[in-house]
Order: sequence, then C-alpha cells, then structure tokens
Amino acid sequence: MKKIKKIGVMTSGGDSPGMNAAIRSVVRTCAYYKIECFGIYRGYQGMIEDDFISLDARSVKGIINRGGTFLKSARSKEFMTPEGRKKAYDNLIKNDIDGLVLIGGDGTFTGGVVFNKEYNFPIIGIPGTIDNDIFGTSHTLGYDTALNTTVEAIDKIRDTASSHNRLFFIEVMGRDAGFIALNAGIGAGAEEILIPEEDIGLDRLLDSLERSRKSGKSSSIVVVAEGDKTGKNVFELAEYVEENLPEYDVRVSVLGHMQRGGSPSCFDRVLASRLGVKAVELLLDNKSNLMVGLLDNKVAATDLEEAITGGHEINKELLRVAEIMST
Repeated sequence: MKKIKKIGVMTSGGDSPGMNAAIRSVVRTCAYYKIECFGIYRGYQGMIEDDFISLDARSVKGIINRGGTFLKSARSKEFMTPEGRKKAYDNLIKNDIDGLVLIGGDGTFTGGVVFNKEYNFPIIGIPGTIDNDIFGTSHTLGYDTALNTTVEAIDKIRDTASSHNRLFFIEVMGRDAGFIALNAGIGAGAEEILIPEEDIGLDRLLDSLERSRKSGKSSSIVVVAEGDKTGKNVFELAEYVEENLPEYDVRVSVLGHMQRGGSPSCFDRVLASRLGVKAVELLLDNKSNLMVGLLDNKVAATDLEEAITGGHEINKELLRVAEIMST
C-alpha cells in the first residue's frame, strides 16, 4: 500500500448522535498528523457525484455537541451496482484520496467490504447506529444518547399513566435488535419489555399484566421494540390486551425518530473522539478493512466483514434482571 496523504470521511445510512463528533475527530487527527482530509457529502451517493469538500481543523469547530451529521446521509441504490462503484472509485482517484473512513452501520460496512474487494481501496469503519447491533464493539455511536432520550420520554409518559391509571404500550426503535427496548425498559422501570430476540407470547403477556393489576399496580408501562413479533404491530397488540383485560385503559405511544436526534451524550462524544483517532491511525499504519470499536473500555479493531456477520447478542443477564424487576 502506498503512503496515505489524503483521507476521505463520510457518513451513511441512518443518522445517529455522535456522527459529527466522529467527523471532527477524523479531521483533527488528520490535521495533527499533517495530512489532508476531505469530507464526502451524502455518503456513497456523494462519492458517485463527486460531492467532496476539503476540511481542516477549523472546519469542524462547534459541531461536537450537534446531533445528526453535517455531511448529510443518504442511501445509494446506484452504489449497489458495479457501474456506480466504478464512478465512486474514479472520483476518489481524481481527488487523490488514498483512504476512507466510513461512519455508519451494517449497510455502510457492507458497501465498504464490496468496494474494498473490487478496488483494494483502504477502508476503516466507525460504527454509527443507535441500534447497537454491530459485532466487535460494546457500544455504537448514538446508542447511549438514544437510551437517554428514550428513558426521558418514558419517564414523562409514566407521569400520565400514573395520573389516569392507564396501561401504556411504548414502541421504541429496534427493527431487528432489542438493545434499546431492553436497557431503556429496565432503566425506566417498565412492567414488561418485548423484543425481537425473545417472543414471550400473548398468553404470558396477559398473565404478567393481570398479576401486576392484582398486586396493586394501578398503571403499567410495556416497552415494545418495533421488531417484536408478539403482535402484528403495537396497535393490534394494545387492542388484544384491551379486549382481554377490560380493566385496563390502554394507550399507545410511538417514540419514532425522536430517538435518533438530539445532542450526543458525553459518553458518545468521548467514544466518537477515541474511534476517530484510531481510525486515522490505522490507515496511516497501512491497515484496511477493519472496524474500530470499544471492547472492555479499550479501542479495538475488528475485521469489517466479521463486524457485519458476527452479530451482537442480547445480554441474557439483563433479561433475568428485567423479569425480577417487574415483580
């Protein structure tokens, strides 16, 4: 591999708090090592359309506290084709870019792996997704912030639930993974937590809610990951419970995309700073096709393909804690 003199950085897929902090870290690490850095707008689509901008240390001032990504994000169908990836490669070469830092989730990394195999172009990934479903890191960028946002919202809904003796079903993000639902549910004191990894079934849910009512609980919170299969959707699930437990006044609240936004937590800002530094240093050491993550509170590198396929398993101990806490 040739000596790295110019690095490109981009964000792709769903945005997450901490992406701006990661961009800032990459740019300032490049400045520290006296190499150039280019930002790529709108991810792979911007790479195809040659939408690049030169960045220096002052270009990223005042963004560590901002949610979202100032480089924007987009999903690119064109990049899924060999012709699209060829355009992207030609633009990287035209701009003399020697290596890429990709900030995103498994879709972003999948595109990077394919691109690396085709063109042997140096790539390092930084996991940016609120779902926390990437192998090789205990925390992805934005996960901690999303948890705090979710718990704060559930706390406010509980005030209303208690005031009116209501049962609230609260849907949180997590199409394929229940990390947000499980941790936020425990943190907010939910009576039940429904996640894709554990199908508790309708009968057990009804039994649990009936026990809660008989034990003297006048209101209850059920946190539901959007990918949970207990019901077809959270609204049908609420209707089923209302039909079978008419004593409950049932309401549904879908938190939606509010969980993605907001100023990143201190944890996410520090994590982004650490991962950005390591990503640039790996490229400078002629390393490629790796993802930087946090393992045992230390920054570690994982094969990019393994990060996609390895799977991040739910913590079984937390499931046991959740069951005990719902007593």
